[in-house]
This record gives sequence, structure tokens and C-alpha cells, in this order.
Amino acid sequence: MTDKPMNGAEMAVLRSRLDGVVRKMSNTLLRTGRSGVINRARDFSCCLLTRDGDLLTAADSLPIHVLSGPDMMARSMKQFHPELRAGDAFLHNSPYHGCSHPADLSVIVPVMDAEGRHRFTVLAKAHQADIGNSQPTTYMAEARDVYHEGALLFPAVQVQRDGRDIDDIIRMCELRIRVPHQWRGDYLSTIGAARIGEKALGELAAEIGWDRLEAFAAQWFDYSEARMADAIGRLPAGRVTGSSTHDPFPGLPAEGLKITATVDVDPAAGRVAVDMTDNPDCLPCGMNLSEACARTAAMIGVFNSIDHDVPKNAGSFRRIDVKLREGCIAGIPTHPFSCSAATTNIADRAANSVQTALAGLGEGIGMAEVGSVIAPSAGVVSGIDPRTGRPFVNQIFLAMSGGAASPASDAWWTIGHVGNAGLCCIDGVELAELSQPIIVHRRGFVTDSEGAGTQNGAPSTIVEFGPVGAGMDIGYLSDGHVNLPAGVRGGQPGGGADQYLIRRDGTHGPLDACAQVHIQDGERIVAISCGGGGYGDPRERPANRVADDVAGGLISPARAREIYGVVVSDDGTLDETATQIERRAAA
Repeated sequence: MTDKPMNGAEMAVLRSRLDGVVRKMSNTLLRTGRSGVINRARDFSCCLLTRDGDLLTAADSLPIHVLSGPDMMARSMKQFHPELRAGDAFLHNSPYHGCSHPADLSVIVPVMDAEGRHRFTVLAKAHQADIGNSQPTTYMAEARDVYHEGALLFPAVQVQRDGRDIDDIIRMCELRIRVPHQWRGDYLSTIGAARIGEKALGELAAEIGWDRLEAFAAQWFDYSEARMADAIGRLPAGRVTGSSTHDPFPGLPAEGLKITATVDVDPAAGRVAVDMTDNPDCLPCGMNLSEACARTAAMIGVFNSIDHDVPKNAGSFRRIDVKLREGCIAGIPTHPFSCSAATTNIADRAANSVQTALAGLGEGIGMAEVGSVIAPSAGVVSGIDPRTGRPFVNQIFLAMSGGAASPASDAWWTIGHVGNAGLCCIDGVELAELSQPIIVHRRGFVTDSEGAGTQNGAPSTIVEFGPVGAGMDIGYLSDGHVNLPAGVRGGQPGGGADQYLIRRDGTHGPLDACAQVHIQDGERIVAISCGGGGYGDPRERPANRVADDVAGGLISPARAREIYGVVVSDDGTLDETATQIERRAAA
């Protein structure tokens, strides 16, 4: 019987099997994607949705891609194409209709039963190396509007019928993309991932029945909502306001841009409300958030501040109310404002404002600030490869850290940025050098750049690299030079970002924080990424952990004594007596 409630074992098995469907989709993208941003960095996400567009599972996906947005994308597909059929597939990357930003080109496939009824929807989203911008970058901060940005936009445009490509759409893309062969491979990978999900879901339904799958979804949502209500119920009641300030960038105010969030926690009702409306209007630049990213950023800040075992799906989302304003840079954008960089910079500041606000409710809640992106070590490189004579465009992920400390643990160092959650991978040096004409001269962590606290934020990374055999362009938008990732509850800020050029003659020259620059053959760029903020008083950090960091070269003996009150002897051993004296004197 399909209406019989499932027991816990049945629920657990079905949840795992549906997660497995998404992982099959992700594995397809990882193994068959052609660009490094997909097959090395893993900048993609996959998910399953109900026929009404409710998120069922997004196993191992980037939060900024999936917490909000796929629901709106699936509903816009039904709005624009009310008569769905088996074999249909749709391209979607419009930030005005639910996508995160234009570079996250998505394939949506409605999953139909044998009678032609729409049962579920699968979605595969992959960040593109090039999406046709007027500059060879997918993060165009200085774009005055969507026309200046120039990205190809597809608001749920049909790209397959009866399982076959609509070649008109493909030709349009190939004429606009700088690396059409690479793009075509990534498109095939994404469409393949969606079809793998469609097939696997159909096989599961053939085993247990479509009605049973839909019954699971309803029960899973109710269970997840109850878990979320319980987690919120363990928070103290209160209203808190947090803010996070983005550095001055092209199109932003000269003093930078402060993003503010007001959070109301009602544990008795099991609800959290986040108000993002008290923020500036949309600006003539590419930094405006899409509605999907604005809502997702607020939700990330909430989920980062509660029990991490709460499932992330449409059920738990019922307990979070996010208030957005139309025409707001951290709200709902209006066409033609550009959302080119919507997944990162301002979104990071929005999420940070929520989780640092929640830290103000009391000990053991919230998180410090995650460090900003995108340093040149995670920029978009382009040019003509002298080894082949062919153009190349790709986003590299040579290094990024940024992890924030939580109440319970040190940071996950390579989180990337708050919306990434550590799910993107760092490039292997050898593969990066094989894939584009660059050489990496050094890569490491910066001493004394961690966000000091009882729990520590991540240290900054440093990378020195440059082109080989020809010049190259690199586009980046490196926030966090001026406004460092803040600590909370006595924690200190993490290290800031920076970058500079090493010329052929060995002299150094500064580089802007946000730029599209040309690096000549023989020159090098040095990129320093942000660290992450600390949580709690550094002098309450266990002394042996500080000594271990000194031994590992992450903290200097001088910083250990000054910031943590920990004395390390010349031979590298912890001087417990001197440490006790130092810490008592500072109390």
C-alpha cells in the first residue's frame, strides 16, 4: 500500500538510494567534464526535485547552487513549457528566473512515468569556463548591466526534444563561446548527468513505484521540518543584527559596501526569520545578487549556526523565513542589472552577516566570518596556448582557504568561500600546468595569518605563478584586502588578501584588488587569499595546540606569546610554567 507510513529503516534506505542517484549524476560530470573548473575543481552541483519543484536531495552539492534556486528554476520550466514530455531537456542560467548566476549553466529534465505524467525533476548545474561574457571571465564585477556583461542567458530554453539536441541552440552557443570544443564537451557532460539521473530515478520507481517515491518525499519533508524545528528550539530567543563589509570595487561605493542582516529566533515556534531588506539598491556593476543567491546566503548563515545533521531540503526550509526586497543588491534583482558575480562576493558578506549575528546570541552558536574570494590564485585565465596555437579559457583553483572557526572546532581550511562549503577541490599543480601554459613556482600557507581564537580560523594561502611561452590574461575579484574576515566572541580576524606582480627584472608592482590584467611571458603573479576568523578568546586555546602550530610553522613564537599567551622555548617545546605566568598576567 502506497499510503502506509514508512518506518525509520525504510526512510533511511530510500534517502540513501536517492542520494546515490545524485552522486551518479555528479560522478558523470566529474569524469566526463572537459574544462578544469568541472573535472578538477568540481564546481558543479546536482539535485532531485519533486514535480512541484521542492528540493528533495542535493547530496554533496555546493550550498550556493542548490539551497534556493532549483525550486524557482523548475517552476519557471513549467511556466514556460506547460506541456512537458519524456525526452525534454532545458537550458537554464537566468538569474532573473531562479539561477544562481549566468556562469552556472544548468540542464533541467522532467522525469515522466510511462503514462506521460510529470513525477520528479532532475537538475545538473555546472560552472562554465566561458559563458560568452564580453571579457574572458565569468565573474565580471565591473559590468554596468547585463548587456555590458554579455553572457548568454537561457531562461528555461528547450535544448532537447525526444532526447535529441536542438542544434539551433548548440550552434548559437558555439559561435559565442571562446572555446567551443571545450564548451561542447561540458554541455554533453551536463546533459549526460541529467539523463543518468532520469534513468536511475526511473529504475528506482520501477522497483518500488512512483506513488511510493512521492509518499517518501512527503514524509521526508515532514521529518526534516521536525528536525529543523527541534534544532531551532534549542537556540535562545532573540533578535540580533549582523553586518559584513565588502571592499571598494568597481561600481561599489568608495568606502565599500556594508551588508546587514537582522535575524529573529523564535525557539518556541521553531522558526528563524532573516530580514535582508535593509541593504542598498542594485548597483550598475556585476556584484548584484540573484534572488536565488540572496535567499541561499541567508539560509547558509542559519544552517552554519545550528546542528549540522539537520537535512537540507524543502522540509527544513519551511522553518526559515527570508525577507528580500525587489531592486536590492542583496535581494531580488531587476533586469538589466548584472548578477555576474552573484555566487561569491556579496553573497559571502550576506551569509557572514547572518552567522556572525547568531554568534551574538550566546556561546556555542554561530560562526566567525569565512574569508573572501576570488584571489588571482582562483581567477579565470585565458589566452592562446603556444603549445597548440588554440585559445584557452579556464578558472583555476590553485589555492584558497578562508575557513571560519566554529564554536566546536577549528576551521575547515580549504572551504573556498562560505557558499562553497569546502566542496570544490584544489588543482593539482602538475595537472594545472598540463592544462594551460602556466608554471607554479610556489604554493603554501602564510605564517601568522590564522584567525586566532579558542578555535582558529584558516590561515591565508600564497601562490606564485605565471605564463610560459606566451602572455595570458587573468580576471579576478579579490575581496578582503581592507575588510578582513572577522572573528566572533573574542576571536581575531584572519589574514587579508593581496596580490602583486613580479616583473621580468625582479621588481615588484602592486595590482588592483579587482581587475582583468595581462601577464607577460616571464612575469609572475603572487596571490594571497584570505584566511578565516577565529571563535572565542585566543588565550583560552589549549597551549599544546598553539605549540603544535608553532612547530608546524603556522604561528611564530612571538605571535604565540603575544596573542595566545603561550611561551615556546628555543628548542620548540612548550614552556608550561612561563605560559601559566603569561596567561595569569593577562587575565
